[in-house]
Amino acid sequence: MSRALGPDGRAREQAGRDRDAEGRARNARPRDGLGRPLPHGANGVERQPEGVVRSPRETVAEAQALLDAGRPFHAHEVFEDAWKSGPEEERELWQGLAQVAVGLTHAARGNTKGGARLLLRGAGALSGWAGDEPARQWPYGIGVPGVVAWARELAARIEREAHPGAEQALDPAACAPRLAPGDQD
Repeated sequence: MSRALGPDGRAREQAGRDRDAEGRARNARPRDGLGRPLPHGANGVERQPEGVVRSPRETVAEAQALLDAGRPFHAHEVFEDAWKSGPEEERELWQGLAQVAVGLTHAARGNTKGGARLLLRGAGALSGWAGDEPARQWPYGIGVPGVVAWARELAARIEREAHPGAEQALDPAACAPRLAPGDQD
């Protein structure tokens, strides 16, 4: 137990929080393949390391592998690293990709409303990269117009197929986008 000041200025006992090596609060509970916390002691999947600086093409390749494996939450973490470490002018690209990945995560968890909203928000962020300028349409081999179309189509499908009171999860690997169409296996 440690002491912390409450809103009234009095010291209060609080349970120790999980902390990373730098002392930041970090939940150490294991996670499932969609990033949901599991009980302490449960077997989870390996967590995506945070704060990794990758080249843009490494980011795309790693995120695609995670999406193909049905782990869109982990792909979101890779995109988040890119937006935090990349140039400011690319921030909207990486944030938009992170949003569509987390939208797929929510839909796969059965949160159809939240999944559709995040897919559309990500598509909106990416739409500035889907304009007439070819270099912006294909940064690092990413087919941005195709990703935008995929996100909008999946959001529409989720909304169309959702039934009130019956949240249905989808298979994230089967629905994963192809980020760089020319890099297919």
